[in-house]
Amino acid sequence: MTPLDSPPVSPVFVGIDVAKDKLDLARSDTGEFLTLGNDRQGIAQIVQTLLSARPACIVVESTGGLERPLVEALLEAGLPVALVNPGRVRHFAMGLGILAKTDPIDAAVLMEFARRAEPRLTQKRSAHQAQLDALITCRRQITCARTAQANCRLTTSSGDALKAIDAVLKTLDKQIELLDKKIRKLIDADDDFKHLDRLLQTVPGVGAVLSATLIAELRELGTTDRRQIGALVGVAPFNRDSGAFHGKRSIHGGRAAVRCVLYMAALAAMRFNPLIRNFAARLGKTGKCAKVIIVACMRKLLILLNAMVRDNLTWEQLSVVKALDI
Repeated sequence: MTPLDSPPVSPVFVGIDVAKDKLDLARSDTGEFLTLGNDRQGIAQIVQTLLSARPACIVVESTGGLERPLVEALLEAGLPVALVNPGRVRHFAMGLGILAKTDPIDAAVLMEFARRAEPRLTQKRSAHQAQLDALITCRRQITCARTAQANCRLTTSSGDALKAIDAVLKTLDKQIELLDKKIRKLIDADDDFKHLDRLLQTVPGVGAVLSATLIAELRELGTTDRRQIGALVGVAPFNRDSGAFHGKRSIHGGRAAVRCVLYMAALAAMRFNPLIRNFAARLGKTGKCAKVIIVACMRKLLILLNAMVRDNLTWEQLSVVKALDI
């Protein structure tokens, strides 16, 4: 048989199940399973193994940050990695009739997900991008802790307990203020971040928190169409129809961290942004309920931000803003 007559080589797909102490790897070409420690040595061995295998796609589940060293090492080596939502993978496994759940089974399911689902590949992050993401995540967690303590204060009557809660709130406020300064310093130190931040904050209703969150956690902004960007954030309504039944459309999935900040920005825009305010008023006249109006304004604001970044335009340069009669 000549080289021209040789059968085509099947692409290699890999699934890696991540736990705190170990990594379970499944390959489509050999069918073997490999278990290594979730440490520097184990990650290095996986990278060397996969460099020789040249996989078409490696799928890793998001596991609250435990997967980050592995994913960054794979990306640094130039390997194609997809970081996927565990919920999607679990539904995929149930669709295949796989109800059992062990680490080797999970790795095999991830491998099959890589083969059939064609997940979006993860992009390598710059050092500034990774640091900004970490700062934004830390700020969000501290803000949640502050909200919890503030709620506890409302239901506490003990003087000593109130003093303790006030001390915690004071510390948390100080840390949030410190993080805001570090986030601002990091954005100002990066020309791309600084330009994008100034562009986004030309929009009435968009402040420093939403701008930094979009820069850190929505890198697809400006590179995808209006439907995709809405689905990524989780503000795109999905149909619930079957036969003669037509259910209410509702949002589902997406990036909750971005959506929560966008929600607050949309509330501000509904008051101070003429375009969003008029849009909300039109929806109100048609009888839409308050929550539907807010979500619609969130999606409208996001689509406009996406168009601004895509075309490198400020708010005042958008044609829909120029056409406003205010």
